Amino acid sequence: MIQIADIRAAADRLRGQVLETPCVESRTISQLLGAQVFLKFENLQFTASFKERGACNKLAQLSPDERRRGVIAMSAGNHAQGVAYHAQRLGLRAVIVMPCFTPGVKIERTRSFGAEIVLYGDTLDEARNHAQQLAQEQQLVFVHPYDDEAIVAGQGTVGLEMLAAVPTLDTLVVAVGGGGLISGIAVAAKALKPQIELIGVQTLRFPNMFNAIKHAALPQGGSTIAEGIAVGTPGKVTREIVARHVDDMVLVDEGDIEQALVMLLEIEKTLVEGAGAAPLAAMLKDPARFRGRQVGLVLGGGNIDPMLLAAIIERGLVRGGRLARIRVNARDVPGSLARITALVSEAGANINEVHHQRAFTLLAAQNVEIELVLQTRGPDHIRAVLEALRQGGFLAVAQ
Repeated sequence: MIQIADIRAAADRLRGQVLETPCVESRTISQLLGAQVFLKFENLQFTASFKERGACNKLAQLSPDERRRGVIAMSAGNHAQGVAYHAQRLGLRAVIVMPCFTPGVKIERTRSFGAEIVLYGDTLDEARNHAQQLAQEQQLVFVHPYDDEAIVAGQGTVGLEMLAAVPTLDTLVVAVGGGGLISGIAVAAKALKPQIELIGVQTLRFPNMFNAIKHAALPQGGSTIAEGIAVGTPGKVTREIVARHVDDMVLVDEGDIEQALVMLLEIEKTLVEGAGAAPLAAMLKDPARFRGRQVGLVLGGGNIDPMLLAAIIERGLVRGGRLARIRVNARDVPGSLARITALVSEAGANINEVHHQRAFTLLAAQNVEIELVLQTRGPDHIRAVLEALRQGGFLAVAQ
């Protein structure tokens, strides 16, 4: 099992090769949650993820023969980019096997670093098996995304930096896929501050480490917006470290992650992917657990598909009452729509969309159902718009 000396040695290798990212307090999020919340901005790395720490540490230790043969990795994106970038920097051949569900932005970014991309399999396990087969066939060095002590030691440098920046932290919340990041951070943090609490976060759809540590049997599978931690099988190295050093594992659902992602974008003006938002999602889901504490959250990565981001933002606006859909019943005569839109305008809302429904309704034939999508200031504003329409003689309800 790795020791803090291994992580300190990794920090020496990484100096000047990866960014020592900021770890600063979010005053607004702290006020909202009743805890002092510090954010570790690993999404600011050149490849927008902490993954390049482990990749750099691993590649820096390859023998001359291994460097000549080149490397191969399996990843849904962030580990791929880390390996590809540092392989390019060191002049190594890199082959990256990516599962077919990998977002296009991660595929193209990885290819931009000169890596040879192979898309294979519908799961990480299928992609991993294919990568290991190619490694044997082509005599490439397999660089595991998490189940490797050199990788774990590299990721552990995040913990060293967090406690150097904020020595008073008493809780660290870290997203968990295969467990490489939390394992490295846990070894470093527990060595420096044994009383600190380590909490791992997984999605309800991929609770592999949760099941392993808590001896549970929750089902897993399906898609998740946190594809970076959608790992089917925890690592052997990481599972042992997590069992020894991590105090608890919690689960979050898709809606929790969406809410956290939009909050970070709106409040902190920082973009994270689903996995990067998981630690904040855990705090939003159970704020009482963290109240009054000094909590460090790792924003693990910022590589998110733009189309997915657009959908999440829009859903977040709906959830927060900033985008509303209302249904208005009116006589199907000239001027009705004009009166409705005037009332909405006077109430201070902006109309995004208008839909007339005449055929698929139970209203009388002389009536029409008008659906409006509105930009509003929040739930209270929606209620004010509905009241204005009702005062104007229209039957209006929110959908």
